[in-house]
Amino acid sequence: MIRRDSFLLLLFASVVPVANADDAVAVERRVQQMVVAIDRRIESDWLAHNIKPAAVADDSEYARRLYLDIIGRIPKVGELTEFADDKSADKRAKLVEKLLNMPAHARHFAAGTRNEWLPQTQTDIRFLSLGTGMEIWLRERYRQNTPSSEVVRRLLSVKLGDGAAVRFRNGQMADGDTESQQLLNYYTANEVRPDQLAASVSRVFLGVKLECAQCHDHPFAPHTKEQFWQLAAFFGEFSPLPAVAPSFVGPLPPQFEKNQITIPNTENTIIATYFDGTFPEWNAKRLPRQELAVWLTSPENPYFARNLANRMWARFFGIGLIDPIDEPGDNNPPSHPELLDELAKGFAESGFDNRVLIRAIVRSKPYQLTSKLTHPTQNDPRRFARMAMKGLSGAQIYDSFVIATGKASDGSPDPVYFDGQTQSPRGRFVKEFPTGGKATESQTSILQALMMMNGTDMAQQTTIKTGQTLTAIVDAPFLTTETRIDTMYRAIVCRTPTAEEREKFASYVDRGGPSGDKTKALADVMWVLLNSTEFLFNH
Repeated sequence: MIRRDSFLLLLFASVVPVANADDAVAVERRVQQMVVAIDRRIESDWLAHNIKPAAVADDSEYARRLYLDIIGRIPKVGELTEFADDKSADKRAKLVEKLLNMPAHARHFAAGTRNEWLPQTQTDIRFLSLGTGMEIWLRERYRQNTPSSEVVRRLLSVKLGDGAAVRFRNGQMADGDTESQQLLNYYTANEVRPDQLAASVSRVFLGVKLECAQCHDHPFAPHTKEQFWQLAAFFGEFSPLPAVAPSFVGPLPPQFEKNQITIPNTENTIIATYFDGTFPEWNAKRLPRQELAVWLTSPENPYFARNLANRMWARFFGIGLIDPIDEPGDNNPPSHPELLDELAKGFAESGFDNRVLIRAIVRSKPYQLTSKLTHPTQNDPRRFARMAMKGLSGAQIYDSFVIATGKASDGSPDPVYFDGQTQSPRGRFVKEFPTGGKATESQTSILQALMMMNGTDMAQQTTIKTGQTLTAIVDAPFLTTETRIDTMYRAIVCRTPTAEEREKFASYVDRGGPSGDKTKALADVMWVLLNSTEFLFNH
């Protein structure tokens, strides 16, 4: 008989493209170590606070959660059935591997990362088109499972070419290969300004909202105005020369003037300095921002690993170990500091392998708990004693709606679409559900609710003949009313109804609803389920 841990090693080696089996074994061993660390720290916290955790989620709840978190949509009925029929003890670990290797994983995570890195591409009409180039590049990075450290180094080290800043300001595309042109969208969306680039880098990659100190020292903030401009100075090559506008500094030899910046409306010149107060060893071969990239992504940099580990935790739990995720400090300590340290250490030692971190989180005990409240001590979301309810993004809602209703997608079975596109039906829908707020505090606006309840897609998919799933359920021979209700539940909310739900809806359908028409009554049931909290939230 194969032991459970041995089976996982064999499974991992068979599906993950690594150099050799020894690498696969080492990676799986690290994943198991991180799972143990999560479970030990969280369970110790439960014990210390006299918390009674929720029960483990059943297979349907766990599968739906995992599909939404890893590939951005609910499972199809067939996928759910296949998972339910699998009797192996390691079926959940196998499902994780299956989803991580689906193209939809790269697509979903690239969209989420684009939203984090360039939130302005969702809301500012000037930058709506810039997110697509970045998203294309990020998709390929997630598909190849490129380490996070390499992704950030390539972004901050991209060669812009002589005079690139001037061309940016004039709205012209810089010269360079395809990757360079894709990455330049990041700089363009930040208006090629040292202050905006510093604010973005500190928030996204250090986990510190440093722009709060841009204009003055805040009496209650741990960071200073000088620290902000020390970081901005790494982008001094884009800084306007006071007397020669609209020309630009740099790149100039060797590093003089490229590693410094004058604070606007002052005569104070600031030299580029790392966030920890140390200085680069300047040389003529690397630009200041390239020096910054090396320091930033070093395994020894505590900010980078902790920030990315915390962001990944928040992506799956809806709330970070530090929350808000970009405001660490004495007034916002981690809920589980030792756990965050261990996750950051393991993540760095894995070579900043995103999938190692994902596997550890989704195979942990707290992630696998039900969202159902079964004891008052489970109320505090920062104790992770039950899964928090997370509002779905517009993309998740639309893609899940397509799966649930059988609606034809915007292209091929695995469509190449981007959240920034607004001309397709999906794009117009996603545009009304901008991402940015905390998932656990999601609220539906009146416009969003009306789009779900009365939109064209909803009307078509809850009408016989135009609604694919509805028509299939109505036309299926030998199905009773109860089995039709069961099928609809599995297609939309990924579970079978309770006896009470089945009886209530079956009675409604058999009466024909207010019109006396059983078909229309079934359509009413579908409409109710598609507009339910259970469908619109991940739980």
